[in-house]
Amino acid sequence: MVDLLMVLIEALLTGLLNYMDLLLMNLVPIAFYAENALNEILGFNLLSEIYEILFMFGISLIILKFVQKGFNTYILWIDGDADTDPIVFLTYFLKALVVAISFPTLYHWMATIVQGLTDKLLAALTRGLLVDFKLVVESIMSAGLLTAIFGLFYLGSLLYFYIKFLKIGLEILTLRLGVPIACVGLVDSDQGVFKTYMQKFFQAMITVMLQIVFLKLSLALFMKGHLIWAIVAIQMALGTPRFLQEFIIPAGPGGNVMGKAFYATQLVRIFKR
Repeated sequence: MVDLLMVLIEALLTGLLNYMDLLLMNLVPIAFYAENALNEILGFNLLSEIYEILFMFGISLIILKFVQKGFNTYILWIDGDADTDPIVFLTYFLKALVVAISFPTLYHWMATIVQGLTDKLLAALTRGLLVDFKLVVESIMSAGLLTAIFGLFYLGSLLYFYIKFLKIGLEILTLRLGVPIACVGLVDSDQGVFKTYMQKFFQAMITVMLQIVFLKLSLALFMKGHLIWAIVAIQMALGTPRFLQEFIIPAGPGGNVMGKAFYATQLVRIFKR
């Protein structure tokens, strides 16, 4: 029975390693430019058309918000301070337009910086590391049934991580598509939803960088035969989004103290308006 179980685990390990060897390549481009993979799968550039539609919609909302807010402030005197210099109000409007129009270029710069930093961190982690999955499988199977079960659990976690990582890539893509609409908040003096939107955006970017670093660390430990440490590192990679929520953006109204304070502040602001 044990021999049969070992043969089954060996077959699963070999299959998963061969599969993950292909999946874990070029993770950074997949996260930051998920549309390239989707365009290749779909066979046409659908996302470019969607961005153009959302961009025009966002620009229209910015103009509409500018006209409506200016009319209410300087004509009807029912919104804002009519004594505010109109140049300040015009500056907010131009800022919203500039950010919405230049965001693709700004995002490319930011993605390049994050990718360069990630590559340097990975170079420091994987220095002198030779990947030989066949040798790893043989080493795990020769260590006994318990080690084989740990190895199988690790590779299952690795597959689960890859699925969650693709989800973050789609989240970043969705945030990118919605930036022109979020820029409507820049017409207000408090930046409206734009500030929180960018916090979520930066959280996703930092999450990608840390997850890839922890993933490569776990792979290095896995190749060295330290399965327990490898499992801990991959679990840390999986828990990175929740870990960063404590510092970058509140988790929700029912979450931690920071989250409750944030949403209480937003509620007071709404009642004041």
